[in-house]
Amino acid sequence: MGTGPLAMHLHNGCMLLTDLHHAHASLQDNGVATLTFRNAGSLNILSSPVLEDLAQALGTLAQDSRIRVLVLRGTGDKAFVAGADIKEMRALTPDNAAAFITRLRRVCEGARQFPTPVIARLPGWTLGGGLELACACDIRIASNRVQCGMPEVQVGIPSVIHAALLPRLIGAARTQWLLLTGDNIDAAQALQWGLLDQVVPPARLDGEVEHMANKLASYGPQALRQQKRMLRAWEQQSIDQAIGDSVQEFANAFKTGEPQAYMARFGQH
Repeated sequence: MGTGPLAMHLHNGCMLLTDLHHAHASLQDNGVATLTFRNAGSLNILSSPVLEDLAQALGTLAQDSRIRVLVLRGTGDKAFVAGADIKEMRALTPDNAAAFITRLRRVCEGARQFPTPVIARLPGWTLGGGLELACACDIRIASNRVQCGMPEVQVGIPSVIHAALLPRLIGAARTQWLLLTGDNIDAAQALQWGLLDQVVPPARLDGEVEHMANKLASYGPQALRQQKRMLRAWEQQSIDQAIGDSVQEFANAFKTGEPQAYMARFGQH
């Protein structure tokens, strides 16, 4: 049974926000929320039921003003997401294929348009739709056991929807290599390409994710939301428009009181 954003249940010292069959979300006192997809097998495969629950959870969490940072993770350490459900896709037809991929699109957009920074925890296999979802997040922190790839061409389909983010992240040539060969790259190569932001040994992964989440949560929440909104807007704007619009955004920041409060701290040193 799902719970709304005002749920007051406590779970392991955290506030329970969402408790769906395939999506569980909790909130710490400092504003760090964690959304875990679950009951999707050891490789966290994205079937339609999983995607429906994730989309619902992301929509609910996006309305919760208490959230400062969202950590997105799967269950276990074998994979972040090893891809969409091949068994389900095998039965698709031209009539229902668009509906299936639209479910994945909604989840990826839910992360990309989420009003606060989203950190992807990547412990292992991150393939296909899983890599697209990771790319839709703002920060990707990975174990050195990660394998990243876009294997869709190997099963007769093109890479679509949020694979379109890859050229912005890693450049056109590297994107072409990933999408046309279907081969995987390891953590070191993904880090070198700029596909990953941090790579650490598995034992340090949770600590690094927690450190980054707590760091971001310590900043002004309105400033972070404003910056996230501007980053998405800049993707659509010309340089001149982005620069021009940011003048008013700078002025708007002073309406929140956060610049005054946070700058005062620097004056004390």
